Amino acid sequence: MSGSGGASTASVSSAPPAQEEGMTWWYRWLCRLSGVLGAVSCAISGLFNCVTIHPLNIAAGVWMIMNAFILLLCEAPFCCQFIEFANTVAEKVDRLRSWQKAVFYCGMAIVPIVISLTLTTLLGNAIAFATGVLYGLSALGKKGDAISYARIQQQKQQADEEKLTDTLEGEL
Repeated sequence: MSGSGGASTASVSSAPPAQEEGMTWWYRWLCRLSGVLGAVSCAISGLFNCVTIHPLNIAAGVWMIMNAFILLLCEAPFCCQFIEFANTVAEKVDRLRSWQKAVFYCGMAIVPIVISLTLTTLLGNAIAFATGVLYGLSALGKKGDAISYARIQQQKQQADEEKLTDTLEGEL
């Protein structure tokens, strides 16, 4: 029985994660840390939002608490050890590309603001939205170095000069 458990663990860990698309280890940890902090801020602000009689504030607060749970489930599954499917969900989310995570996290953070535009929802969802922005920036990739950019510009300028001289010689 222990042999079959080891085989399933090996097959899960052999799947290549999508996070190896150029993210450094510190940036990956920064994204995860901002996800956990975003979950905490969403949960606290969501609780404050639910303490009201206005139904839209309550709906936004419940959505924010749900966002907090999903962020913790995706970014820090060790916080949800009591849930059996937490590691499975985290592995599936790790296989997503950075731009997909960015769209998902930013979309989750915008919904409560659309439901009820208050200072509590804005401040509570700011860090969760920032997590999506960080993943979006990682999807853009690294900035090119100045030397290669200057080389490309020089080649374009030479090609433009050659075209201009060919045009001038054709007119004469």
